[in-house]
Amino acid sequence: MNELLVIDVGTSSIRAAIVRDDATVASEQVRSGLPRSPEPGMVEFDPAEMASTALEAARACLEAHGGSVAAVGITNQRGSTVVWDRATGEPIGPGLGWQDLRTIGTCLAQRANGFRFAPNVSATKVAWLLDTFDPERKRDLCFGTVDSWIAWNLSEGALHVTDASNSAVTSLMRPDGSGWSSSVLEALAIPQRMLPQVVDTIGIVGHATALPSAPPIAALVGDQQGSLVGQGCVAPGPAKITFGTGGMLDLVVGPTRPNFETRGNGGCFPIIASRVGGVDAWGLEAMMLSAGTNIEWLRDDLGILTSATESHDVAQRCSDSGGVMFVPALLGLGTPKWDYGARGTLLGLTRGSGRPEIVRAVLEGIAQRGADLVEAAEADSGNPISSLRIDGGMSSNPTFVQALADASQKSVEVSRVTEATTLGAGFLAGVAVGTWPDLASLAETWRPQTSYEPERALDRDRWLEAVKRAERWIPELSEVDF
Repeated sequence: MNELLVIDVGTSSIRAAIVRDDATVASEQVRSGLPRSPEPGMVEFDPAEMASTALEAARACLEAHGGSVAAVGITNQRGSTVVWDRATGEPIGPGLGWQDLRTIGTCLAQRANGFRFAPNVSATKVAWLLDTFDPERKRDLCFGTVDSWIAWNLSEGALHVTDASNSAVTSLMRPDGSGWSSSVLEALAIPQRMLPQVVDTIGIVGHATALPSAPPIAALVGDQQGSLVGQGCVAPGPAKITFGTGGMLDLVVGPTRPNFETRGNGGCFPIIASRVGGVDAWGLEAMMLSAGTNIEWLRDDLGILTSATESHDVAQRCSDSGGVMFVPALLGLGTPKWDYGARGTLLGLTRGSGRPEIVRAVLEGIAQRGADLVEAAEADSGNPISSLRIDGGMSSNPTFVQALADASQKSVEVSRVTEATTLGAGFLAGVAVGTWPDLASLAETWRPQTSYEPERALDRDRWLEAVKRAERWIPELSEVDF
């Protein structure tokens, strides 16, 4: 019995699947879990519904599998925040999604006190939930990111844990990942008693008594770090980019933390890729704020595509964009510029610019942003990236993937599994129970579906000029920096 159950809680769906010892995924169960937005900038979810849906999907997966599993791995959207009553297990209010922006004012106010918080991580979200539902800080409450909340429910309240890959991106930890920061907790009036125990990414922490046969819970990992492992990036060299709604580049740099506290000169963030035996593997993360969102814009708002997959076919009707360039800054620019006031820009239009040229320009613009992330990560890590490995919905678009190879001048390898996060969490749980010998051995599991080599060079100089045109379109937002 070497199969592993993975519970993968994303932003808009909850997935349970079996990961086999041949690195394949089976018996997948997917449930929708769309957040709600009661006001502009607010993104909430029902934690109780999330937990019950995850348990239902897990049970259905085990039933479809027709057998028991060696262990359970949990992977999750990071930054989303739940606070619940320790005695009853009931949430005290809504879960706040990582995209929720209601705490921007607190983030900006705390800059004056020397703290640098971003609204997409947990620190100020916990404070808001406490200020709203327990202002006197008298209740016995638990805080958790989604991994903590799912582990609590799987163990029927026996476990209040998180792993280092999740805790290190809450802004509640010391920069070196050695423990919770007393100065941050004091600044936000967060009682330390409500924080989870930080455990290794790999290792049995308890049992999922809410599931048949109560399999051990053997891995917890943030989604991007899970995708990193799922694509065999467990040592310096290759990097992965997940192209979903946005785009996230992650890579491993080694046992030493990058020598900047919050953000490097290239615009990348330090992360803990994994913690094994109390030892951290550090990494870097670079981000584009909109990737697949731009294809949705073409489809849903402009109506020039009937489906996202049609973008490949339409773009293939022209050999190049005819000089048209698109800067995909619909939500601003992330790494390396971090300009929230930048806006999407379409340049170089002529009377001959048609639907194929515009669609190709959008795909190439997203690819150019991918190359931006690569250059930033190489600058901040001080190491070359040997190859790119990609997953996410856009990884199935051949026009886009070829453009990424051309823009980055790197070999681009496409994951066999679109959601490599699930695979990674299964690998980590498998290491804990001996399915694979150690973390390093997971590099050998990488077998790409296909690979793309550069065929031409996209014009990077002209691209950088286009980005300048897109920057600071809303100057007051461009001044905001987290």
